[in-house]
Amino acid sequence: MAKNEEMKRFHEGTLTDGWHWFGAHPTEKRGKAGWTFRVWAPHAASVSVVGDFNQWDTAAHPMTRKGEIWECFIPGLSDYTAYKYAVRGTDGRDRMKADPYGFHTETRPATASKLYDIGGFRWSDGAFREKQRKHPVYDSPLNIYEVHLGSWKKRDNGDFIDYKDLARDLAAYVKDMGYTAIELLPVTEHPLDDSWGYQCTGYFAPTSRFGTPKDFMWFVNHMHKNGISVILDWVPAHFCKDAQGLYEFDGTCCYEYSDPNKWEHAGWGTRVFDYGRPEVKSFLLSSARFWLEEYHIDGLRVDAVASMLYLDYDRQGGAWTPNKYGGHENLEAIDFLRELNAMAFSVNPGVLMVAEESTAWPLVTRPADVGGLGFNLKWNMGWMNDMCHYLKMDPWFRQDHHRDITFSMMYAFSENYVLPISHDEVVHMKGSVVGKMPGDYVNQLRCTRGFYAYLLAHPGKKLLFMGAELGQWHEWDSDNQLDWYLLDKPDNQKLHRFFKEINAFYKKEKALWEIDFSWEGFEWLVPDDNHNNVVVFLRKDKKGRDLMCAVNFSPNTYVDYRIGVPNHRRYVPVFNTDDPAYGGDGFGDTEPVKVEAIPSHGKEHSAAIRIPSFGAVFLRGEGTLPKPRRKKEAKELEKP
Repeated sequence: MAKNEEMKRFHEGTLTDGWHWFGAHPTEKRGKAGWTFRVWAPHAASVSVVGDFNQWDTAAHPMTRKGEIWECFIPGLSDYTAYKYAVRGTDGRDRMKADPYGFHTETRPATASKLYDIGGFRWSDGAFREKQRKHPVYDSPLNIYEVHLGSWKKRDNGDFIDYKDLARDLAAYVKDMGYTAIELLPVTEHPLDDSWGYQCTGYFAPTSRFGTPKDFMWFVNHMHKNGISVILDWVPAHFCKDAQGLYEFDGTCCYEYSDPNKWEHAGWGTRVFDYGRPEVKSFLLSSARFWLEEYHIDGLRVDAVASMLYLDYDRQGGAWTPNKYGGHENLEAIDFLRELNAMAFSVNPGVLMVAEESTAWPLVTRPADVGGLGFNLKWNMGWMNDMCHYLKMDPWFRQDHHRDITFSMMYAFSENYVLPISHDEVVHMKGSVVGKMPGDYVNQLRCTRGFYAYLLAHPGKKLLFMGAELGQWHEWDSDNQLDWYLLDKPDNQKLHRFFKEINAFYKKEKALWEIDFSWEGFEWLVPDDNHNNVVVFLRKDKKGRDLMCAVNFSPNTYVDYRIGVPNHRRYVPVFNTDDPAYGGDGFGDTEPVKVEAIPSHGKEHSAAIRIPSFGAVFLRGEGTLPKPRRKKEAKELEKP
């Protein structure tokens, strides 16, 4: 593409592959090998490239202004050379900035960018990617293991494990445990460990904490070769105010809004991207496309979408600027999100574009041409909040809060939902998954098994943060690895086996995932038994075959719990969370349950099953009862 055309598209907000042009790239000029640098700094008085190679001398390598863009060529530099831009504002101050489009960085606490050529990696994941294209997410299993790379595992001395060793261990573990995908908390470069990656400085650089960019390519490639999709958390909602980052890049508001009522999220201490500025749109669209194309990422989970959509989101003291119609919707962010999703699906029609959106904003997962935002999946935050509230409650009081486990079905098919029990639910005094449960530790493990079965049975795709499968009793600690020592204990070994086997059961049972987004895949059998804390429902596959799911959130066991059912001949037990192999008592049906001509729950037939305390059972409907014969019609009365 001609340079003038690239500049035109950049200033129009339609340049979606800007990393090919901006940043630092190996070049040859007049027979000399070197690097071309290019950066956007519209209000700078001057810009130069500085680094160890010129003793950080701001006068040594000045850049040439071409409109709002500055560029230069420096011969003789090598890979891994550290550099920054010295951006002098109209106030005469030099601001030492990392490259917004830089591919690699120094490891914190150092903050410079590094020269790095990302070309030449040899991918070998073609078969996996082709298979993914042929199996859209909508009618496929999706069970996501959410991972923070810095605290999943560490070396014996407490150091981070590098991308390649992480890939080997994590791929083997995730594959063995039966998850279908991983979702990584942000790996975009960030200065502060405690931000978990959500306050970024490098939107084109995988964090150097774990290695080089090509090491991360190797990580993704290895996951794919093991059949595991990779989703990245991506943060276009805000950015940190660290001096080397995007913050007031040329001494003025470049990447952030200039309106004080719009430019900052005070609660997070971050700046908000200016979605109405074309150059900022080009930057963000290019970042998203970069990860999809250059790193073969299978999906982006877009963080904090609600904060983007509402102009009055977290505005302290009510200070916010309405849109041109007087409303609180951010029209520029809406347009950006629609363009983002359209671009992503043009790059990869099978991509997962997941919205973390916590309000009732409509049509998040519907196309833009019908008024939607264009995502194809949305986190179900309402379900998550209801469940966390319910699980913490004393079982006696759950009868008065039965809606917590049933209300989600009132809106379950209004969007394409993912059911998330994420990192946010196991920190900040919220308790671990096991720690939310009532009773002693053994009972908490029992409750964890029952709840996870309910999660897998409920319509929607699935996500669980790392550690729950170990029975970790304390909250997630991002400074330390998971409590792997728990797997030395028999109770935790049994829980671990449960997670592995129910994940395999989920993948095998099409009824649990083939129709996740419409009523054709779900039918209530018992939605209203609040006194017993029980729900029973059917999940169905595309051929109409059904799987009964009965979940008991009480400490009572139920013998001969009668349920109105379709006219099958029998229901065959296929999975029980109370199996002794998982740490249970073995309470439940072990033989097929006969369907009887006893009306119940509005149906002509019913079956009486056994349900363990704080547990779940799954039974498959088999056979069909013959329709009752009609009585012979009365003989026709003789004519008089």
